[in-house]
Amino acid sequence: MRVLCQVGDQIAAAIHDALPDADVTVVPADGPVADDVHGEVLLTAAQGSANLADVLEHGVRWIQTLGTGVDAFPLALVGDRTLTCSRGASAVPISEWVLATMLAFEKRLPDSWITAKPQHWNFPAGGSLGGLSGETLALVGLGGIGSAVAERALPFGMTVRALRRSDAPSPHAGIELVRSLPEVLEGADHVVVTAPSTPETRHLLDASAFGAMKPGVHLVNIARGALVDQDALRAALDDGTVARASLDTVEPEPLPEGHWMYTHPKVRLSPHISWSMPAALDALLDVFVANLRRYEAGEPLLGLVDVAAGY
Repeated sequence: MRVLCQVGDQIAAAIHDALPDADVTVVPADGPVADDVHGEVLLTAAQGSANLADVLEHGVRWIQTLGTGVDAFPLALVGDRTLTCSRGASAVPISEWVLATMLAFEKRLPDSWITAKPQHWNFPAGGSLGGLSGETLALVGLGGIGSAVAERALPFGMTVRALRRSDAPSPHAGIELVRSLPEVLEGADHVVVTAPSTPETRHLLDASAFGAMKPGVHLVNIARGALVDQDALRAALDDGTVARASLDTVEPEPLPEGHWMYTHPKVRLSPHISWSMPAALDALLDVFVANLRRYEAGEPLLGLVDVAAGY
């Protein structure tokens, strides 16, 4: 099995270590590709490469991206080839990040820390702290990440409601599946965006969606910035609908200097790092290695992308 690798010598060596029988060739991400380079499998970056069209003409039948989303991938070049991604590889660290942001919101962290003697001891300034128990979590999307968030939220005693595009059953007992955006948003204390970014989901959370939320909601976006209409979000922050927006992803990335999100008092902004964990790259690569074994055995591949749907 011949594998073309566009993501570096180190990863190519790791593939060979895991599957010594694989013939792995490192291919540059730009410039011409030598005529004698051929491979039926291509491992490339999540956004593809400058010379992707050329590389694909060297016998490639299956493409895997070293990433979990394909919104930046040039899907028009896929043609009749198979496309897969490392979907689910980052679900654990991202879901932990989501729980951390929800707990930080409820427990008013880091504002609860003190550096001098407070006016009152044993009583939190500003009234009682919040909690997750008994609160309602709305998941906009129930793929690998959304499922991992639900799995961690349920033991906290949260009511978990989820909107998903497919008719697939719930991956965990206790999740209430709904069929419309207003239905999942109604009465939610925390709204977590985990859906893929496609033309269909662009600005899914618009002024109408924010109008369906109850005042004081906490919004978390770890999916893609394009799912949230940021002008509508700003209005919802300013009128009190959204008490806090914890945003690990925005549009564009990075935001330009002076953007309002950097200084808005109700925005907690992080630079798209919720995926980070020890051996994060290994987790992405493990999906590809598992798929190589499946490919050799003629078994269904993991992380199959529906090119027409965009995810």
